[in-house]
Amino acid sequence: MKKKLSDFTLDIQFTVDNNTLVLFGSSGAGKTTILRAIAGLLKPDEGSIIHNECVLFSAEAKIFMPPQKRRVGYMFQEFALFPHMNVKRNIWYGVKNIDHKTNELYEKLLGLLRIEHLTARFIDKLSGGEKQRVALARALMAEPEILLLDEPLSALDSNTRLELQAELKSIQEIWKIPFVLVTHDFAEAKALGDQFLFLEKGRRIANPAPAAGELLQCQIVG
Repeated sequence: MKKKLSDFTLDIQFTVDNNTLVLFGSSGAGKTTILRAIAGLLKPDEGSIIHNECVLFSAEAKIFMPPQKRRVGYMFQEFALFPHMNVKRNIWYGVKNIDHKTNELYEKLLGLLRIEHLTARFIDKLSGGEKQRVALARALMAEPEILLLDEPLSALDSNTRLELQAELKSIQEIWKIPFVLVTHDFAEAKALGDQFLFLEKGRRIANPAPAAGELLQCQIVG
């Protein structure tokens, strides 16, 4: 996949299994651009994006599947929750078919994320960790086939961050779908990642430091 940006051209190729791929690099390296391309929020200039043999984008075949048809969940860095809605309405936002199955999923998510007591609260009454849990519940409520997370823990205090790292890891193991997570925090990358892609100015690089090579084994194919 290639995309010309203002300072460089993103030129990247990788695969991801049903685990957590961490996009790791400094600010402006192209990490969020990759997420936006997978989500369909921007169109690459060249290449293709394929999930389970379903073509989401192909420059050669002139295919561009719109975001609403991609079954891709996106958890933004700032959570993007609606302040005029309570927690329950935020979680249900965007769910098209309400039936027994989706109600079961809703109850399951409330329990997994320990937010049953928050459903009637409005967003401004939540802590940072509670907002993160609500945003994750809303993303999973859409039953995505891929979940994208853009520095989801960056605004949290260290204790909450460690707690939610463990929860994210546990939820990925339950859902068994690809999680693609952006971070520039090495400790967080090590805690959450199964696969790693190190980026610098839109290109994949080797592990950024000798210590990283001992702690992280890059498993990207491409």
